[in-house]
Amino acid sequence: MNKCKRCFLYEIAGKEDVYAHVLRTRELLTAKDKASDAVYDKRLAICRECDSLLEATCLKCGCYVEIRALKKDATCPLKRW
Repeated sequence: MNKCKRCFLYEIAGKEDVYAHVLRTRELLTAKDKASDAVYDKRLAICRECDSLLEATCLKCGCYVEIRALKKDATCPLKRW
């Protein structure tokens, strides 16, 4: 069976508690600090295609990309967004 290497937390079985943290983090960010839904989705689309994404984690910086992408002023360690 071919294991997915480019998954996000919401797609990984048994990680619901971790993805709940993503959702909670999103709720806690103020509107001025939070990336728009369009920006967030665009960032995740870029991350999904990146070879440095492994099981929701950026191999370059160690972050969960779904959390990093939430913050308006966050940047990609590879400068892709």
